Amino acid sequence: MPFSSLKGEKAFQRLRGGRAGRGRYLTVRWFPLRPTAFNPVRVGIVVSNKVSKKATVRNKIRRRLREILRKIHLPPCEMVVVAQPEAVGASYWDLLKDLTYALKKSGLVQ
Repeated sequence: MPFSSLKGEKAFQRLRGGRAGRGRYLTVRWFPLRPTAFNPVRVGIVVSNKVSKKATVRNKIRRRLREILRKIHLPPCEMVVVAQPEAVGASYWDLLKDLTYALKKSGLVQ
């Protein structure tokens, strides 16, 4: 499913009050959007320097998460996915299972 990126500090601040779910490698926060004719899923992916000092490692995690989110069907919402330092050693399949678990725990998907 196509999604767009969250832009700006206000969008990220708004999600602080949203629903949350946490897995071993990821934390997810989301806020529902009103359904309209075209209301895409808006996603922010955060992989900080605390995860890894190497940009290539952080970008690899970010690319994997973006691909996983592209394949999952989500209702209209704004979401931020924050990677934990344990995500460095996680495979694609580990991240997929953990993101699915965090989304279920937060109540976004069943």
